Amino acid sequence: MVDEADRLPGIVSRGDLLRVFLRRDEAIRKEIDADLLRRTLGLDPRDVTAEVRDGRVTLSGTVEYSSLIPVVEQLCRGVDGVVSVSAHLGYRSDDAQGTTAGT
Repeated sequence: MVDEADRLPGIVSRGDLLRVFLRRDEAIRKEIDADLLRRTLGLDPRDVTAEVRDGRVTLSGTVEYSSLIPVVEQLCRGVDGVVSVSAHLGYRSDDAQGTTAGT
């Protein structure tokens, strides 16, 4: 965009455009912890924890069924401000195979 004298008044950077979408790590963590893990999935706070740094989510802990792990990851990816998700989750029961105690 130029002004009436055909001069470029300034430059908009990618960072300027993305700043609107950025959220504080603590706000992301709270949404994942309270809304997603606890309220939506009904997980016990002692079983799964989320850490967020620069929009990167790290999940740790254990879920009941192995099939829940990709669901948790995908739901976290859908939270505004999340850049990536790394899940270090174990499971108590492999509902795909019918076995128990996996990593």
